[in-house]
Amino acid sequence: MDIPKQYDPKQAELHHYERWEKAGYFAPEINKDPGAPVFTIVIPPPNVTGSLHMGHALQHTLMDVLTRYKRMSGFRTLWLPGMDHAGISTQLMVTRALKKEGKSRHDLGREKFVERVWQWKAESGGQITVQMRREGASVDWSREKFTMDEPLSRAVREVFVRLYEEGMIYRGNRIVNWCPQDQTVLSDLEVDKLPQSGKLYYLQYQVKGSERRLTVATTRPETMLGDTAVAVNPSDERYTDLLGATLLLPLTDRQIPVIADEFVDPEFGTGAVKVTPAHDPNDYEMGVRHNLAQVVVIDQFAKMTADAGESFAGLDRYKARDKVVEEFEQLGLLEKVVDYEFAISKCERCKTVIEPLISTQWFMNMEQLRDLALDLMAKKQKPQFVPEVPYERVYTSWLENLRDWTISRQLWWGHQIPAWYTNDGRVFVARTEAEAREKAGTDELTQDPDVLDTWFSSALWPFSTLGWPNETDDLKVFYPSSVLVTARDIIFLWVARMVMMGLEFAGDIPFDDVYITPVIQAADGRRMSKSLGTGIDPLDEIDNHGADGVRFGLLAMSSTQDVRYSAERIQQGQDLANKLWNASRLVLLNAAPDNSRQEQAPVGAPGGTSLVQGPPSSERVEDRWIVSRLQRAIEGATASIASYDFAHAALDLYDYFWSELCDWYLEIVKPRLYDGDPDASATLLWVLEQTLALLHPVMPFVTEEIYSYLRGELGDDAPEMLVVHSYPEMDPELIDEQAEREVQAWIDLTRQVRRWRDLVGVAAASVLPARVSGGDATPPHELVGRLARLSFDGAEGEALATFGSVEILPSEDVDAEQVRHRIAERRDDLLSEVARAEGKLSNARFVDKAPADVVEAERAKLARYQAELEELHP
Repeated sequence: MDIPKQYDPKQAELHHYERWEKAGYFAPEINKDPGAPVFTIVIPPPNVTGSLHMGHALQHTLMDVLTRYKRMSGFRTLWLPGMDHAGISTQLMVTRALKKEGKSRHDLGREKFVERVWQWKAESGGQITVQMRREGASVDWSREKFTMDEPLSRAVREVFVRLYEEGMIYRGNRIVNWCPQDQTVLSDLEVDKLPQSGKLYYLQYQVKGSERRLTVATTRPETMLGDTAVAVNPSDERYTDLLGATLLLPLTDRQIPVIADEFVDPEFGTGAVKVTPAHDPNDYEMGVRHNLAQVVVIDQFAKMTADAGESFAGLDRYKARDKVVEEFEQLGLLEKVVDYEFAISKCERCKTVIEPLISTQWFMNMEQLRDLALDLMAKKQKPQFVPEVPYERVYTSWLENLRDWTISRQLWWGHQIPAWYTNDGRVFVARTEAEAREKAGTDELTQDPDVLDTWFSSALWPFSTLGWPNETDDLKVFYPSSVLVTARDIIFLWVARMVMMGLEFAGDIPFDDVYITPVIQAADGRRMSKSLGTGIDPLDEIDNHGADGVRFGLLAMSSTQDVRYSAERIQQGQDLANKLWNASRLVLLNAAPDNSRQEQAPVGAPGGTSLVQGPPSSERVEDRWIVSRLQRAIEGATASIASYDFAHAALDLYDYFWSELCDWYLEIVKPRLYDGDPDASATLLWVLEQTLALLHPVMPFVTEEIYSYLRGELGDDAPEMLVVHSYPEMDPELIDEQAEREVQAWIDLTRQVRRWRDLVGVAAASVLPARVSGGDATPPHELVGRLARLSFDGAEGEALATFGSVEILPSEDVDAEQVRHRIAERRDDLLSEVARAEGKLSNARFVDKAPADVVEAERAKLARYQAELEELHP
């Protein structure tokens, strides 16, 4: 058999992904059993403007592990891919391209601009889906969807019309978050509230008919031009006599009342606050309660309006602020200015400070849908969040405090709101323009120019992608999905809205489990960012370490907490791929071919069979041991994947393969393999096949490449490719505890002797004399002598070290005095390390505050130190 000496990941990745995709192995139809269980994942649709980053790479790897595992376990498996049109981001991308040509979107007009966006999407958009192939994502590309595809657009219109007809969507004037840069309204969830150092200005308003002045404190002096009241708390005795009084609003010719409202915090500033209903959401609510006028003094471009007064009209809001402060100071009405820390609201995309404005928008009343979701949580505890703490509480708390959703956006790219207006201002909501004309009784209609918030269509993703509102076969089979893998920052933007929309329109919750992925930070703990120089491109890592190395590293890093990026874990994955290749090559080149084929027996894989139903029969204890340890590895990996414990799945498989299979079994069995022992060959080939299948969801490319060589040994009845091989099932009858105890005793003894040899400086090639203490004691298995390089030939002398019943005897290769000296030094070092670790772990602050993996690593180190101490005799 001609097997290259080195594994070439680039060649394998390109070759096998093309084979998988061309053969249709990623489609659920590959499983012909109509009664097979179903597993569905819908991808969180990346923005069409996006490119792969580490968060994507982690999410996609986790989803692919689940998908490949379920596919190999006999499920009809669908991982549905797609992209989101990303309204604001995509429009901005194309607008910038036009700007380089000296044009604006208004030069093109709406229709031509939208055509240009579609052209950009076809040529440049969706790079992330191309990059997903590099990761090995086994998505069903034949079902790929885009949120602006016509079938999905139809679903959006259907939902809008139904909600409107039920009174849950309405149009009205309300205060909204307005981005002066992007020129669109934003939902509360699209606004970042960031801490900022600023100023608190104390402004004095004259009480009409009195020499008294009332001082208010504000961070936004420019909005005082739109004040329509000053409010105090009704329990604040300082202002009881002023309730109902009239104030002369400086810099204007208006008069405003003093009102009482429970919302006012007596501890803020002077306890009296200016009320500007048109430019502050809390003031807006207060204005509604007290029937106050709404004076708009800042426009959509963040410039002052004519209602701000002739001397302010047209000024930028911050220049107006300076002018207001200057004039108050000149009038002697500026009491003081103090430094102040407060939160400022910025657009999450462009980081422009948002402006609260009164605007006519479309809104969605969330009460009914919110109650559906909360009722489900109360009764069934669904969806089930992993980790449950804190995300279940966060999700529930947000639902309980949910406000109406501003769903309209002032953009051209997106789902245009299906509402049409007559010349006299009547509105008709319909699925199509023809339906609107029929309702209106006229052809003279104008469609609402606004589009829907991108998250409106994304909320329908789990069922719109399956053909809803049509009763398609896909919808019947694959909805609801099994699990959602996503990031915590879109629990509200997306997860909660999918739950509500799924319950309302598809009749069921869209997923049972929600696995929240950690944030991968830079190695120094900062956020990953290109601008900060801390970003790492997953494709660069794939180029350098192979996709399997990156996948393994990301899985090993995964946690219930945010994690720092570990180059060591990625390297560990690359090393594992190379070790897997080298060990497999050794087996394949040396196995006795005539003894490797046995009767095929189906084991329930979606597209194939295993080499044999069970392992070849062997009486050798080491053969029975590795078969038993394989069952433990299968059991552990299966349990870890089922519980979304991806790190343990990856790392435990690493330990099984690297340590038990390679370091011990392969070393033990090599002489038998080289001598053509049929039991050794058959056992190794069976174990290798099972191990490749076990590792395939984690490292699909290298395992598939090795399997392409192994299949020649298995025979033509074996599955054509590993991707559709059955996933190993643990067989309790193959657990051999006696063999495990016996071989583990050899391993423990060999490790102890090897550590001792390293500690005292014995040359690797030296064979040391040894004996078994006690006259009738049985010598250890001959393998211990070979692996630990000991000779039990009857030598005499005072023991230099004792390990159980084995004594190491004096030799010309060992200086007894040096042995005692080095052991004493090592004991002192270990005692110091034990004291340090125990002190650290007894510190409640460290245990409570440090990352869980750091605490766990410290406990593991302490256990190692204590175990080594027990081995060293004084």
